[in-house]
Amino acid sequence: MDKGHGVRETMVKQIYFICFCATLSTGQLFGQRGDFSQFDFKKSDSVARALYDHSLLDLKTLSRKLTALFTTDVEKFRSIYKWVCENIDYDYATFSRNQKQRRKLSRIEDQKAWNREIRMVMYENLIHKRKSVCTGYAYLVMELARHAGIPCKIIDGYGRTVAANIRGDGVANHSWNAVELNKQWYLCDPTWSTGAFNNQDYEFIRKYDDSYFLADPALFIRNHYPLDTAWTLLDAKRSLTQFLNGPLIYSTIYKYRVTEIVPNTFDVIARKKEKTSIKFRMGDQVSISTIGLQVNRNGRITTIDVPVVKDPEGFYVIDHSFAARGREVVHLMVDGAYVFTMTYQVE
Repeated sequence: MDKGHGVRETMVKQIYFICFCATLSTGQLFGQRGDFSQFDFKKSDSVARALYDHSLLDLKTLSRKLTALFTTDVEKFRSIYKWVCENIDYDYATFSRNQKQRRKLSRIEDQKAWNREIRMVMYENLIHKRKSVCTGYAYLVMELARHAGIPCKIIDGYGRTVAANIRGDGVANHSWNAVELNKQWYLCDPTWSTGAFNNQDYEFIRKYDDSYFLADPALFIRNHYPLDTAWTLLDAKRSLTQFLNGPLIYSTIYKYRVTEIVPNTFDVIARKKEKTSIKFRMGDQVSISTIGLQVNRNGRITTIDVPVVKDPEGFYVIDHSFAARGREVVHLMVDGAYVFTMTYQVE
């Protein structure tokens, strides 16, 4: 009997959400709700690396090997998560093929038939080529966690990147995970932790990003919006409209813990030569050296360094004025890294 028959049957049933997600540029640190400071994860990461290229045909055995040395679910889950992120590449070819084909199909029957076909392609690529889109990443994390006795779910929703879900009605295009550790649910995104896709060179660049491992929900909601809003894990829930029209953020907000941005919109109206302010609040323990704006007007880029100052409410404040009418793309930079982006229509 085919050793992969059982996992194939299960996986094809699970892969029901077709992703159009793009990966983000990488960051360095991560935010989280729980206190896991007693774990440095070196041992978990070491076990994950030692099992590099392990077969995916027997997920139960892989899960056991990844977790056998640990007594805590946190360390077990870290080993699972790190293994998935370091062994699976983003499958841009399938992503692109799926996107193009779905644009051509208007009949529901044709769409369903195509979904059945592409699911099998996704399965074969994951098992034999170790490539997948976001559903495959989330599925592997969930199944490996399940075999370890750790409750884990796939969360479907909207992923917001430079190429997706900016303004408009939004497209549900992404999947990630929720995991229960110590009777508390946490959020993570193995696809975006794995690396980044270079849209110019059409090349996936693997570079692990811890930002999306057990992420702080207040930061995670900036670029992840679940179809079931219970999985924001927040008491105060933002609307989908607010999500789609907020500033575009990058994973560096986890490093600097940027929790508030003013104005809290992607599109801002300003007046020529009149002062306008950008305000943001960062974590109390964050240390920074420089703050600046990078302003792009019709491809002409200007970088402006500004003083690192706080107002009485604890916000960093940048005052700026635009010399001419027109549209400006403004990036907030901290220590030379992109943190968030807004557009200004100068009247």
